[in-house]
Amino acid sequence: MSEQQDDKKLWSGRFAEQTDALVEMFSESVSVDRRLYAHDILGSIAHAKMLAAVSVITDAERDAILNGLEEIRLDIERGDFLWSAELEDVHMNIEARLTDRIGEAGKKLHTGRSRNDQIATDMRLYLRDRIDWIVALLNTVRCRLVDRAEGEVDTIMPGFTHLQTAQPVTFGHHLMAWQEMLGRDADRMQDCRKRVNVMPLGSAALAGTSYPIDRHMTMELLGFDAVTENSLDAVSDRDFVIEFTSACALIMAHLSRMSEEIVLWASPQFDFIELPDSFCTGSSIMPQKKNPDVPELIRGSSGRVTGDLVALLTLIKAQPLAYNRDNQTDKEPLFDAIDTVEACLRLFADMMPLIKTKADRMRTAALSGFPTATDLADYLVRKGVPFRDAHEIVGRSVAYGIKNNKDLAEFSLDELQQFSSRIEDDVYQILTLEGSVAARNHIGGTAPEQIKAAVRRARAGLDC
Repeated sequence: MSEQQDDKKLWSGRFAEQTDALVEMFSESVSVDRRLYAHDILGSIAHAKMLAAVSVITDAERDAILNGLEEIRLDIERGDFLWSAELEDVHMNIEARLTDRIGEAGKKLHTGRSRNDQIATDMRLYLRDRIDWIVALLNTVRCRLVDRAEGEVDTIMPGFTHLQTAQPVTFGHHLMAWQEMLGRDADRMQDCRKRVNVMPLGSAALAGTSYPIDRHMTMELLGFDAVTENSLDAVSDRDFVIEFTSACALIMAHLSRMSEEIVLWASPQFDFIELPDSFCTGSSIMPQKKNPDVPELIRGSSGRVTGDLVALLTLIKAQPLAYNRDNQTDKEPLFDAIDTVEACLRLFADMMPLIKTKADRMRTAALSGFPTATDLADYLVRKGVPFRDAHEIVGRSVAYGIKNNKDLAEFSLDELQQFSSRIEDDVYQILTLEGSVAARNHIGGTAPEQIKAAVRRARAGLDC
């Protein structure tokens, strides 16, 4: 381990008493915010370069600072950095170690900034990277869904409303619906990134600084798109954290819905799919059990991220401008949301190619519940029957089918014609499952050629 640090507070000049030990434990944040070390160092490097460019520090002091920060970064990555709770946070730990290493020049690094604008900058830099990674994970899952959908364009299954059989669809069509949901999530993340990528550094504690700083130089060095316009807002703003966590909560809501369907489909009552053994567990008492633990845990994890969002909204709701220490507690829910979303997306991506489809069972299920009733109503409309009358006719036909335990496709022509003389031999073309699916031959419809076209469009947008 590297040398012990002087535990004197970097802000202790005004205080006559040491911090109470319980307060010390309660108020430290380095156990949480140390994961920001790389971005804290990145921001400090850019700040030092800017200070030298405007002659606030010398080139020699700048070089000493840059070399010292690089050595500290390597120490942290090797596990050779001694984090001190007495130094409170990631910023003061790094600054104190820098001063130990390079002397007086280290004390000049904080010129023209505050921990208030420093942490706001660190979090934006960190969050920018996590957004890019989450979008990449989303797109990986989407590509896996597209791959599966392409092979399932003809696999007929029941489509549901109210969890009741509604109309036949295909498994490929259903998977592409999931892909659409995650596509919106990726768009939201990328849109959120625009508001994340604005630089607060230079706002100092709350009112800016009297030093002749060049914020646009620092902005360019750090790859931000713009600088914040108001110093009060810049140091107290956590909208970008809340917006990001909201997008995470919606991702988890979507993954939860998908997981719920997987759990249902894997049950013996549905028996549409089989999950890989490697993503399931057994029972300690019932040897026949194969439990869908991964989708269940993903479904349950959605509550964590929703809770993270609520915690962050509650955090800021009554804060006066500008910075308040409450904002220190924004990191636990933010980091939890990030870790949960990333883990769930990785698991989902790995699981999707391994799910086995039971096409025969899906087709059998699609035959129950009169799935082509709407097709018969549409048929009658095309024969000149007003829709409301057609609806009534088909309703009576279904009642007859229930009484006689027959699907509409099993009716004889005479049986069908007792409900409407407009029905002719060509009706059987639309009463089959294949005919029903193929009839929705428009963008967004269930026809196999439309699903193939949707797959091609998705592949082009995802580059997969």
